[in-house]
Amino acid sequence: MKIIIYLSEFMIPITAIFIVGYGLIKKQKVYEQFIDGAKDGLGTVLSIIPTLIGLMIGVKVISASGLLLWIAKVIGKYTTHIGVPADVIPIIIVRFFSSNAANTLCLDLFERCGTDSYEGFLVSIIMSCTETIFYTLSVYATAAKVTKTRWTLAGAFIATMAGVAASVVITSMVI
Repeated sequence: MKIIIYLSEFMIPITAIFIVGYGLIKKQKVYEQFIDGAKDGLGTVLSIIPTLIGLMIGVKVISASGLLLWIAKVIGKYTTHIGVPADVIPIIIVRFFSSNAANTLCLDLFERCGTDSYEGFLVSIIMSCTETIFYTLSVYATAAKVTKTRWTLAGAFIATMAGVAASVVITSMVI
């Protein structure tokens, strides 16, 4: 275990040295290419900022209006018997849109239910095996100028639901 920790401390510097060394061996202008890449990255960030602001405002409005809690109560009546308590539903819903907002809700749940509770374990596993679908889709589709996503949203939704189902099974096995 100590070897893994020791090696992990040097992975980023080794990778950086390797990339620069490889560029120099290939007689590339490494620094200029780095600067060009950073400029392109900044342009990408600027192009996706409106999308990010829209997503953040939408999540805040839904949370502040009480709609999220109402939806959680309604859905929670049907999901509790399959292992998904009503307290976890808001986190699953918000996770589709914003990882930061879902993390905030996780911390609230940890304070209410405890980290070692069924809900705490479940939400921890859900957060680690699901993705912020709409955030990821909007950011990457905007950055790559994708206009026809076809089945991407449906596939991402199915994968997320599979992650939630796996989280329920794993949590049930652990607790």
